[in-house]
Amino acid sequence: MKPLTTAVEIRAPAATAWELLIDTQRWPEWGPSVARVDCADRFIGPRTVGRVRTAFGLWLYFQVTQFTAGQYWHWRVAGIPATGHRVESFGPNLCRVLFEVPVLAAPYLLICRLGARRIKNILEEERYSA
Repeated sequence: MKPLTTAVEIRAPAATAWELLIDTQRWPEWGPSVARVDCADRFIGPRTVGRVRTAFGLWLYFQVTQFTAGQYWHWRVAGIPATGHRVESFGPNLCRVLFEVPVLAAPYLLICRLGARRIKNILEEERYSA
């Protein structure tokens, strides 16, 4: 079954968006459901594992299950297939960040939409304040 998606276009380089998506120290800035991260890797890679503390206070283990550098990563949280994270470039200073959500987790698409908007705000604010 094809996942549900939400996306946002951002006036920033794709590489900058990608770095934000894989930086575990910055996940709480843009991830509405992530309060903290406990991970040996600051920047995730193909076999990264760790724990996230949810907004509800629960610690859940995660594992990155798919990883294509600069483009896409997917993870399992608490052993369950979770969101996919994708960056698409449309030029030197324009990209799209896209989240994929399994159909069975359709309500979570609203949380991902909020996360995508936060990413847009963070990156465009950083760009204009630099």
